Amino acid sequence: MNPVRISIVEYLNTAPLVRGFTHGPLRGKYELSFTVPSQCAEALRSGAADVAIIPAIEYHRIADLVILPNLSIASKKSVRSLLLVSRKPIQEVTRIALDRSSRSTQALTRILCEKLWRIQPEFFEAAPDLPAMLQQADAALLIGDPALRLAITCAPRAHRDASGDLVSPAALPEFGESGSLYIYDIVEKWHSLTSLPAVLAVWAARREAVTPQLVQNFQDSLAFGLQHVDAIASEAAAEMNLPAADLRRYLLENIDYHLDAENLRGLTRYYELAAELGLITRADAIEMAAEPGNPARHMDVVAGGRGNPS
Repeated sequence: MNPVRISIVEYLNTAPLVRGFTHGPLRGKYELSFTVPSQCAEALRSGAADVAIIPAIEYHRIADLVILPNLSIASKKSVRSLLLVSRKPIQEVTRIALDRSSRSTQALTRILCEKLWRIQPEFFEAAPDLPAMLQQADAALLIGDPALRLAITCAPRAHRDASGDLVSPAALPEFGESGSLYIYDIVEKWHSLTSLPAVLAVWAARREAVTPQLVQNFQDSLAFGLQHVDAIASEAAAEMNLPAADLRRYLLENIDYHLDAENLRGLTRYYELAAELGLITRADAIEMAAEPGNPARHMDVVAGGRGNPS
């Protein structure tokens, strides 16, 4: 039999989820490929992958998928790797460049503009090059490792303004800008809007690929990764030329890798608002594969962001 094909996001925040596959006892068991979030979804959609870590929004855009249980990339209150970076206060923004690597965070940004900031900017996709994006737009959505690097780099000189928003001097080589930049953590703003966590990505699989052993292997891979966060942070620090302590804190404090009840409430609320804005056709029930030893579950998406497991 051919090995199960797994498409993986090549960002630091995914590393604990796949550590067991890349460095641990499950190494070599599955066929792994690495890319950006949007392309992981395309691999699953086209049949090039059997399982993928996909932007949460894509679960409702690809037919016949199930979500692997109690696994996700989520964030409870702030994330540091999903940033809207603006040359002016958000209420004055009229044009936003969206990192084309993103899908879920693009949708989150559109929801925040409509529901929190009450603005209606023009959106367009662009490569994740902040100086180039800000030459074409008032603000730019940056995700993943480039956003995390920016957050860590600007932290020593940034401050909160009277509205509580983060403002940083732009006179740094990484910015390519002068003056000030307003930096909005997308998860922080989502939490301001909903008082709920944000689920950014999920492990999704073609139904026929899912077995109890596969689910157990994915959960074991995460358990192995969380046991080796120090090693992951040290390796990433050498590659990214950033402090290992900052990267460790990011992995342990900003990212939550589970799909607990609170995260599921955040996910259902996200789908409800995405459907309201026409970003997905409708917010159907979420189907999760069975936990080893337990039956599969459906999570209905209902008003108010509450899910009814059945």
